Amino acid sequence: MNNFDFKNPTKIIFGKDTIKNIKEEIPADAKVLLLYGGGSIKKNGIYEQVKTALANVDVIEFGGIPANPEYATLMDALKVIKDEKITYLLAVGGGSVIDGTKFLSAAAVYDGDTPWDILTKNIRTEKGMPFGTVLTLPATGSEMNSGAVITREETKEKLAMGGPGLFPVFSILDPQVITSIPQRQLANGLTDAFTHVLEQYMTYSVGALLQDRFAESILQTLVEVAPKVLKDPTDYQAASNFMWSCTMALNGLIQKGVPGDWAIHMMGHELTALFGIDHARTLAVITPSHYKYNFEAKKEKLAQYGERVWNITEGSIDDKAYEAIAKTEAFFQELGIDTKLSDYTDNFEGTAEEVEKRFTERGWKLGERQALLPEDAKKIVRMAY
Repeated sequence: MNNFDFKNPTKIIFGKDTIKNIKEEIPADAKVLLLYGGGSIKKNGIYEQVKTALANVDVIEFGGIPANPEYATLMDALKVIKDEKITYLLAVGGGSVIDGTKFLSAAAVYDGDTPWDILTKNIRTEKGMPFGTVLTLPATGSEMNSGAVITREETKEKLAMGGPGLFPVFSILDPQVITSIPQRQLANGLTDAFTHVLEQYMTYSVGALLQDRFAESILQTLVEVAPKVLKDPTDYQAASNFMWSCTMALNGLIQKGVPGDWAIHMMGHELTALFGIDHARTLAVITPSHYKYNFEAKKEKLAQYGERVWNITEGSIDDKAYEAIAKTEAFFQELGIDTKLSDYTDNFEGTAEEVEKRFTERGWKLGERQALLPEDAKKIVRMAY
C-alpha cells in the first residue's frame, strides 16, 4: 500500500427529515446565498423545508445553475456574492449545483486576474468561503469531497478544480429526496457512482487489501440496489444504501494508498463539452473501450473484479477479465444507459481527433501510470463510436 494522508472535515447529517437541521449548522449572523438549479426543489417540497429551516437567517437566492455548471452563470452568482457581501453559501441540489458552489467558494476569495485561471492554471484553493449542502440527487459524491468540474460553453471546455479549502462544512443527506427524481437521473447517478469506484479501483495491485474490498463492497451494493431504486424510489432502505454508496464512492476514502486512473473521466468530460451529453452517459461510453484498449495493463484487476463483484468463476484470467468488461457494459445498458457515442449523436466524426488535439495542447498524460498519451485517447474515443 502506498503512503497517504487522509483528512475529510465534512460533517454528514444523514437520514429522514434532517433538512431542518440546517439552522443548527449555519452561523446566526451569516448572510447566506442559497444556490439551486432549475427549480425542481420548488416542486418536491425541498425548497419549503430549506426556507423554513432558514426562517431566522438573512438569505438571498440564486437559481438556474445548469446540469453542467456553466462559468458564465456562475460569474453572475459571483457578482451577487460581491454586491451583497455574502458570507456563507448553501447549495441545494445535486453534483452540478454543489460543484458550482465550490467554484464560487474559491472565486469569492480569489484575487487573481480572472476566476477562470483557477481551472486553467490548476490553482488549489487552500481556504474558500464556507458552504454547506443539501443533497437532492445522489451521484457525484461532491457533498463530501473537495473537487469540482466546471463547464464553459463559450470555449466548449470542461475542467476540474479542487483543494483542501473546498470541502463542505456540512452536508445533509435525506434519502427521501430521491422519490421525486426522474428515472433518467437515477440511472445517471448509479452509473456515475459505479464509475467513480472503478476509476480508483481498476488500476494495478499495491497490496491494499482493505481498499480493494471497500471498493468492491460499494460496487456490489450499487448492483444490488439499482433495480430496487429504479423500480420503487420510495423504498427507503434501497434509497439509503444508494445515497450512501454514492457519497462513499468519492469522499476520498477508497483512493487512499492506491493508484488512481481517471482517464475515463478526462475523455468523458470532452464528450460532454462537445455534445452536451450527460456526464454519467459519457462515462458509460468510454469505460468499455478504455478497458479493452488497456487490457494487458488491467487484466489482473479486471479478473479480480469479475470474480468478486460479478461472481465469474470459470476460465483463465483473460476470460474473466473480458467477461467482467461485458458484465459492466451490460449493467449500464440494464440501467437504460447507451454505451456508444453514436447512440447520442450522428455528428461524431472527428471527435477522437479533437480530443487528441485538446490533450496535446494541454500537455496531458492520462492513466494510473501517466502512460496514456493524447494519441491513445484518440484511439479509445474512436473505439467508443
